[in-house]
Amino acid sequence: MKMAALFTALVMIGAACSQGDSTSPGSEPSGSAPPISLDSESSTTPPPPDTSLPAGGETGPLEEELAADLDLLFASLSDGIDFDALARVGASGDLRAAWLISDIFRFVGPGAARDALISAFAELTGETVFEFSPWFESTNLLIEWDVPAPLGYRELKGVLFSIVDGRWAPFFDDPDSEIDYRYLNWGGVRPDDRPLGDFDAPCRGGCIPALDDPAVTDAAGGDWYPDGAIVFAVAFEGEARAYPKNMMEVHEMVIDTVGGVRFGMPYCTLCGSAQAYDLESVPDGIEPPVLRTSGLLTRSNKVMYDLNTWSAFDTFTGRAVSGPLREAGVTLDQLTVVTATWGDWKEAHPETTIVAQDGGIGRTYPADPLDGRDDNGPIFPVGPVDPRLPVQQLVLGVETPAGEFIAFPVEAAKDVLQTGSPVEFGGVRVISDADGLRAELIDGTPLVTHEAFWFAWSQFHPGTDLWSQAGL
Repeated sequence: MKMAALFTALVMIGAACSQGDSTSPGSEPSGSAPPISLDSESSTTPPPPDTSLPAGGETGPLEEELAADLDLLFASLSDGIDFDALARVGASGDLRAAWLISDIFRFVGPGAARDALISAFAELTGETVFEFSPWFESTNLLIEWDVPAPLGYRELKGVLFSIVDGRWAPFFDDPDSEIDYRYLNWGGVRPDDRPLGDFDAPCRGGCIPALDDPAVTDAAGGDWYPDGAIVFAVAFEGEARAYPKNMMEVHEMVIDTVGGVRFGMPYCTLCGSAQAYDLESVPDGIEPPVLRTSGLLTRSNKVMYDLNTWSAFDTFTGRAVSGPLREAGVTLDQLTVVTATWGDWKEAHPETTIVAQDGGIGRTYPADPLDGRDDNGPIFPVGPVDPRLPVQQLVLGVETPAGEFIAFPVEAAKDVLQTGSPVEFGGVRVISDADGLRAELIDGTPLVTHEAFWFAWSQFHPGTDLWSQAGL
């Protein structure tokens, strides 16, 4: 069985992070994973099987026979699949190997290989995953069971992903990487490795193309954008700028300068989060990163990277988690992004600019590029979700100077503010900015904030304190 037949998922499986390539909105691969429920209570998950790990427990080495079979299996993926080795992996009794079966699921379409993988996974875990999306189901199951990764997992997973696209290899090369590779998965697109500002460079294999230093117009020149449509907006040093949501759904990354601040703004459509990072907040001697979308995800959050060094970043925190920038200890300073309607933002900030209608690159943007793609819940594995709120309820997230995290449900906070009552919790006050929100300490000191879906905020900041309107 040749690789072209085995990895049919490159055109058949999964939903892309966004509908974008270098020239057109593109299309998502068919056969997207089923969304999970919007209910805060997750469905019942069976307990993990009572499998004994080898001597040394979760961090112990694999049995020699299993390690050899995994090496055979992954070596075979370059031009086929070793069904005998796969069967022996399934019969090994070491639950940790289930992660590697789940990883291969991501790139395998219907056929004998998928059937053999389903059988091996069932023998190893006692659970049969459905053929429609075995990768989605198996990954969520293993996350919920918190199955540890086996030794050598990073290297074997790197073999798999490098077969699909060799440009991903650097993300697996750092032995001291802070990435939890169990959660790292393909988002349906390839890396955006186009040089800064080169809009004519090809988007090889299909990528989500960043928009660098976009052309802008004043507020009056932005009358092409509906007043009721959403913008992600920033204001630095007396200068304000708005980024239309429909453009951000296509590009998912903007590099720009506002008020003398050079920043990158990743927008993770899957977790409802537009954030901004100061690109010059790096140690002396470190070149400001050129942020790009890798095409990879971690628990449904996009993984961005630096084009200069191919260092991966935790998009939600701005911390470099692999490569030279991890070694340099880089964590980018985060900046406030306000989510508002264009009409209210330009009324509150009449001096604002807005990205030009064609982005300055002669492109036409559909009003709703995603067409309700995420309306029914996450379409990629996220594992267990903090049950205090529905998974896709928007919250305004705040980190206090003491390093504590607080989340304010957006609509509830707006409702209270509209009555004239304050929204205060844990020494933090939420205030209106246009019809969006930002936060400050009780003494008026501004705090960095952005909105996100609850599942995303709570998984990256577990133990977050949650303001409740009912507690007023």
